[in-house]
Amino acid sequence: MSGIVLGAPLRGWAAPLDDVPDPVFAERMMGDGIAIDPLEGLIRAPAAATVASLPETAHAITLDLANGAQILIHIGIDTVALGGEGFEACVAAGQKVAAGDPLIRFDLDAVARRAKSLVTPIVLVNEGFRVVVEATGRQVAAEEPLLRIERVDGVPAGVAAKDGPIAERRIVVPLPNGLHARPAARVANLAKSFAANVRVAAHERTADGRSMVALMALGLKRGEEAMLSATGPDAEAAVAALAALIESGMDEPEALPSPAPSPVPSGDASVLQGITASPGLAVGPLAHFRPVAIDVPTDGDGVAAEERALAEALAAVAASLDGAHGDSGLAAAHRALLEDPELAADARAEIATGRSAGHAWRTATATAAEKLRATGDPLLIERVADLEDVERQLLAQLTGTSPSAADVPAGAILVADELLPSQFLGLRGKVAGIITARGGPTSHVALLAAAAGLPMVVAAGRGVLALAEGQQVVLDADAGRLETQPDPAKLAEAEQRVRASAERRASQAAAAREDCRMADGTRIEIFANLASPAEAALAVEAGAEGCGLLRTEFLFLDRSAAPSEEEQVEAYAAIAAGLDGRPLIVRTLDVGADKPVPYLPRAREENPALGMRGIRLGLASPDLLRTQLRAILRGVPEAQCRIMIPMVVDRSELTATRALLDEVAAELGRTGRVPLGVMIETPASALLAADIAEEADFLSIGTNDLTQYALAADRLNPATAAMADALHPAVLHLIRLAADGARKHGRWLGVCGGIASDPAAAPILIGLGATELSAAPAAIPALKAAVRTLNADACATLAERALACGSAAEVRRLLGDKG
Repeated sequence: MSGIVLGAPLRGWAAPLDDVPDPVFAERMMGDGIAIDPLEGLIRAPAAATVASLPETAHAITLDLANGAQILIHIGIDTVALGGEGFEACVAAGQKVAAGDPLIRFDLDAVARRAKSLVTPIVLVNEGFRVVVEATGRQVAAEEPLLRIERVDGVPAGVAAKDGPIAERRIVVPLPNGLHARPAARVANLAKSFAANVRVAAHERTADGRSMVALMALGLKRGEEAMLSATGPDAEAAVAALAALIESGMDEPEALPSPAPSPVPSGDASVLQGITASPGLAVGPLAHFRPVAIDVPTDGDGVAAEERALAEALAAVAASLDGAHGDSGLAAAHRALLEDPELAADARAEIATGRSAGHAWRTATATAAEKLRATGDPLLIERVADLEDVERQLLAQLTGTSPSAADVPAGAILVADELLPSQFLGLRGKVAGIITARGGPTSHVALLAAAAGLPMVVAAGRGVLALAEGQQVVLDADAGRLETQPDPAKLAEAEQRVRASAERRASQAAAAREDCRMADGTRIEIFANLASPAEAALAVEAGAEGCGLLRTEFLFLDRSAAPSEEEQVEAYAAIAAGLDGRPLIVRTLDVGADKPVPYLPRAREENPALGMRGIRLGLASPDLLRTQLRAILRGVPEAQCRIMIPMVVDRSELTATRALLDEVAAELGRTGRVPLGVMIETPASALLAADIAEEADFLSIGTNDLTQYALAADRLNPATAAMADALHPAVLHLIRLAADGARKHGRWLGVCGGIASDPAAAPILIGLGATELSAAPAAIPALKAAVRTLNADACATLAERALACGSAAEVRRLLGDKG
C-alpha cells in the first residue's frame, strides 16, 4: 500500500462528500475527500504533519503532510460566521504534530445550535495527489484509517518556477487592513508586469504573486512577515519593486474599529438592529430583493468552444467595467479578478473535464470564495461578494441575460440577504434605503452606498428577510436599525426629517452650480481634488469651479515602465475637457520612497517620508519631469493650465523647475508665462513662504503632509494618527505664515489638503488668508453652503482665537462654541 493513510480526525459517521449540505464541498470544488458527522468535539491530527494555517476563528485547519499534500479539515458548514465562539485551538500555525495530537476543541452542542450543519469535510486541496477512501457509510472511531493520499505520477505538486536568476526578500506588511482586495490587486497587477515568476510566502503557504485571490487567501495582516521570491530574468527588479510597493503602505487608510451593533431595547421586537454602512434616514414600503437566478449548463460543447466562450466573456465584462462603477478602486478590483491566473487556471481545468464555461467559472469562484472564508478574516470574507459579483456578470454575459434583478418600487426600503455592487448600481436612484441580513460596513457595496448618500444598514440578521412585503418602515441608518412598526407620530416625524434633509441637499446641490461668495460678498473659489479623468465631470456636476489639485500619480503607479508622453497627453486632455474650460492645477509627479515606482530604482531609506520624493526626485530625474511638463502643456489648453510642484523646501527648487518649464514651453512654441505654483507642505516652505512667493504664481497648502511634519506624527501610524490634526495651532501658525508670504507679493493662497473638505474648518482657513479651497467632489455642495453664511471679519476674529489655543482639541471646541 503506497501513500499516506489518514486516520479519522474525530469519532462520527463517515459519509461521502456528496452528502455535505454545501455545494462547495459536495461538488468537490475545494478538492476530493470525505466527511464526518461528529459525535465528539475534538479534532485530532489524522497523520504526522505541519500546521499550514489556522484562522483566528479556529473553525478550520490546514495541514501539510510529509509527501507535500495539503489537507483541509473544516468543522461544520458556515461556521466562520460564529466568529470563533465555541472553538479553541490546541496548536498554532507552523507547529509540527504527530498522528492523534489534539488540534481543535469545539463545543458540540453550542456549535450545533448555531451552525448550518456540523458535518465536517476532510479534503485534499492541492494538485499532484489523489484520494483513496478507506471508509464511508458507517460509524468510525477516532484515528481509525479513513482515507489514503497518493501522489499522482507525472503531475507536479505545486507550481513550477521559471528558469533564471532567483531573488528573495523578507518584508513586514505595514498595511492597516492587511493584504485585502485593493492592495492585493495592486500587487498582482505589478507582478504581471515582470517576466519573472513571483511568489509570496506566509503562514507556511505560498501564493502566486499574479493572483489577487491567492494573495488575499494568505490572510496577511499588519505587522506580519512575508517572503517575496522571484525566479526569472528580471527577478531582482521584480522583488525590489514589489517590496517597495508593499512597504510603502500604498496610501491605505487606517483600519476602522470593528463596529458592534447597539443593543436592541429590551422586549422591543419591532426594532431590528444592524450596523451602519452609510448614514441617513429613510421612510418607505419594504420591498424584498429577489435576484434572478442565472442557470448555466453543466456540460460544455467541447473544450475549444468553451475556452473561446470564456475568453470572449471575460473580455466583454472587463470592457464594461470602464466607467460603469463610478469607483475606480472597485473597477480595478473586479478587473483583477477577471484577470486572476488562479481563477482562470481552475476554470480551464474544469473545462478540460467537459464542463461548460459558465459551470467552470462558477466552480472556480466557489473554490476561491471558500479559501477566503477559511482565513476567518472578516475583511477578506467581505470580498467574497466581489467574487460573486464578477461571477454573476460573467454568467450573464455567457447566457445573454441581465445580471440585475427584477424592478422594485420607487422609494422603497430594500431588504436583501446580501447585495452585490453591480446589483446596487441598478438600484441607485430608485430606492430610499437598503438593509441587508449579511454583509459588512467596509464591503464595496457599502462604500458605494456611502458615496451615493444612500442610507444603508448591514448585518441585521436573517430575521429581516421574514418581514412582510409592503409594510411601512423607518430605516434609521445613523443608529443602525430598522423600525418595522412605527406608530403614526413616529412615522410623521421621520417623514418630516427626510423631507427637510432632502430639501437641504437639493438646495445645496442647486446652489453649488453658482460661484461661491461669502455673505459679505467676498469671493472664495471652491475647487475639487481629482485623481482620474472619470472624476472631472462628476466634480463639475457637484459644483466644482475648477481643479485645485490633480494627483498625477494615477498614471505612474503599479506599472513597470513610465507612461509615455502621448499617454499622459491623452489623460490630461480628457480631464481638461471634463472640466469644460475651468482652471486645472496639475501637480507634478509626487512619488519616491513613500510611493515607489520600479522604473525609478532608489536605495532603501530608513525614513522614506524624509527621503527622495516629490520635486527633489523630479529634479533628480529630469527626463521624467521634462516629459511630464511637455505632456501637461500639450494636453491642457493654455487658458486652463496651472502647474504645481510638491514637497518644496526653498526657492531654489522652484527656480530650477521654472527654468525647465520655460525651456519646454519654448520648444512647444508657448510664448505666454505658464502659471507655476508651489505646495506648502513642509514647515520649511511655510517659514520661507515670502521668499518663495516672490517667484511663485500661487501657493497651496497641503495640510496632510504639513500636519505630519509639523507635529512629528505619522498619519498612517495607528499610534500617532489621532495626533495628526490639521487644526492643531502649530499647523495653523504655519498656514498664517504662508498666507502672509503670499499676501506680501499679491499671490493667492489655496488649501488642498483633507481639512479643506470640512465645512466646519472653512471659517478658520478663510480667516487665516485662504481664498481658494479644494475639496473632495462629494463635499462641495455642503462646503459652498457653509462658506456662503460666513463674514470675512468674523472669520478673521475666529482665526485669531484659534491661533491662541493650546491644542487641536481646544480649536475644535472653539468651532463647536462659535455659534
